[in-house]
Amino acid sequence: MRICDEIEAKLQSAFHPHILEVDDDSESHRGHSGWREGGETHFNVIIRAPAFADMSRLERHRAVHAALGPQLVTRIHALALDIGA
Repeated sequence: MRICDEIEAKLQSAFHPHILEVDDDSESHRGHSGWREGGETHFNVIIRAPAFADMSRLERHRAVHAALGPQLVTRIHALALDIGA
């Protein structure tokens, strides 16, 4: 399974968002630190879910990282998050 699909599945399961966009932005980072052939190193995520309503920005980021789990987070180089309720 592609990392992009894993991210989407885990976030969908954990937060049941009404908006979820996961974009593999690796190609625009070609030659930068952490980039590798085949991509799947740099991701942009936009997620909107009621679960985030009462969380601070830091709590939201921690919740997303917890939902993804350390095994997945350590396989990617960069994860840009745009999180809202």
